[in-house]
Amino acid sequence: MPQPDTETVEPERLVVVVVRSGGIAGLSKQWRAEPEPARVPHWRELVERCPWDAAEAPSTGADRYQWRIEVHRGDDAVHQARLGDGQIEGPWRVLVDEVRQAASPSSRGR
Repeated sequence: MPQPDTETVEPERLVVVVVRSGGIAGLSKQWRAEPEPARVPHWRELVERCPWDAAEAPSTGADRYQWRIEVHRGDDAVHQARLGDGQIEGPWRVLVDEVRQAASPSSRGR
């Protein structure tokens, strides 16, 4: 007797993008991390520690960095935040540092 088709479960896909713009030269840099399926729980925890609902609009000023942080699951953006340089602290700093460290060489310095 043939077995019924079983739906293949795709591993969760998580992508975190960090863009820093501004500064003296006004240039943008982008880092992108897409952890392997085994590392997704660690990254999900990093993302969930960040106060997404409390993210305030970044302060503006000459030569200040602005940060855009996006988290995507599959093709859907689930979190987005725009922060000023002074707001990148605590869980935000940990997340940004992890993304920058994990970014593939091809995505660094864009």
